Amino acid sequence: MKTLAKWSIDDYHRMVEAGILQGRHVELLAGEIVEMSPETPIHYTTAKRGAKYLEELLSGKADVRFNGPITLADSEPEPDIAIVRLPESTYRDRHPAPPDIFWVVEVAQTSLKKDLEIKSAIYAMAEILEYWVLDLSTKQVIVFRNPQAGRYVEEFTMGEGVIAPLSFENVLVSVKRLVS
Repeated sequence: MKTLAKWSIDDYHRMVEAGILQGRHVELLAGEIVEMSPETPIHYTTAKRGAKYLEELLSGKADVRFNGPITLADSEPEPDIAIVRLPESTYRDRHPAPPDIFWVVEVAQTSLKKDLEIKSAIYAMAEILEYWVLDLSTKQVIVFRNPQAGRYVEEFTMGEGVIAPLSFENVLVSVKRLVS
């Protein structure tokens, strides 16, 4: 039986700083360095438009990060969008950590299984209050909320209408604007 070595956040940061992972599109997930799925044009465009839309809605309320890392206990994923506390200058010397994060968004096409299973568990273990998956194949948003004991206890799917994020109940996010 094979035993895999698990990497710590510090190990991962040292590898990045040393250039060992240069040119590799990877992220640290549950202590394992994992190749990220290549981004298709629709994936990139949807994520970028979604980030711009959320920036408009959350101007002055939160920092909307696009394709940037967040640092968790044993993971450093790069969600397509992360909505984090202001001021942005807080993240000059570090990536956002769980207390900084309002919610994260992943755009899924080829990565749907990983986003629904692995990333959902990682974000729930980190107690990130809310996690959205934009499913490009069905044009729906899958919303995960209320992490407890390493999993989200609330999950629902929306193909239309608006979502009020838990951290910003007065902000109404159009599902159609996110997925079309």
